[in-house]
Amino acid sequence: MSQHLSGPLISAADLASRIGDPQLRIADVRWYLGDPRRGRDEYAAGHVPGAVFVDLDRDLAATAGRGRHPLPDPAAFADRMGELGFGDDHAIVAYDTANGMVAARLWWMLDRLGHRDVAVLDGGLAAWTAAGGALTPIMPTHLRTSLSLADRWSSTIDREAILADPQAIDLVDVRAPERYRGEVEPVDRVPGHIPGARNRPLASLLDEEGRLLPADRLQVLLRTHGARATKPQVMACGSGVTACLGILASRVAGLPDPLLYPGSYSDWSSAHLPVATGDEP
Repeated sequence: MSQHLSGPLISAADLASRIGDPQLRIADVRWYLGDPRRGRDEYAAGHVPGAVFVDLDRDLAATAGRGRHPLPDPAAFADRMGELGFGDDHAIVAYDTANGMVAARLWWMLDRLGHRDVAVLDGGLAAWTAAGGALTPIMPTHLRTSLSLADRWSSTIDREAILADPQAIDLVDVRAPERYRGEVEPVDRVPGHIPGARNRPLASLLDEEGRLLPADRLQVLLRTHGARATKPQVMACGSGVTACLGILASRVAGLPDPLLYPGSYSDWSSAHLPVATGDEP
């Protein structure tokens, strides 16, 4: 029997040592804002041996709902992952070309629905190739299998709950500072951030090679102080995707898992709710 993954992160060296393990499944979750075909095309040109392409827009989001990447129905998600060859007995590793900011969405979805043997490749595809890992254009052939998951999402919050008592939560916006401040907005209706949200850019949680910082440094960056310290933390981003890396970082740091606002700023701004700009929450 294969060993379970040791945590929510796996190094390129550890992944390389498991290539060929029949109980390992690898998900290539490359995705690029504004260029939906690029990830699949890059995957076809070369990917980690054995990796299956998992499409953020098709496989990890519903076609309709709140925000740009609404969470899919759990049963539909489980069926699709089973169709791709990801099953109950598999250790699942996800990677991307965005330092884990997209792959963490798959990690969070599987983890929340009860499949805990899942990890993100620390540093993504760049770490794999830097460690001498080979890429191949050969597509794997996995039989459809069964993935048994919970029937509802947990550890989430919606805009109604935030509006009802915004002082009851510690809302963290993990987008880049310029988007948080409202200086640029490439996709959503209006620039800015949710009033009361503080900014903790994901880039600040990564080292110069795109890997998550050590647990003790993540603790310092993510631990809340003062009045916020007793409140549930909520992670938000543009559409509920990259915020999942903030939740993964909290797990690595040994802190309580934050809640996810799945619709995030795309849901908030499309509802014509008030937004704030500048450096302050």
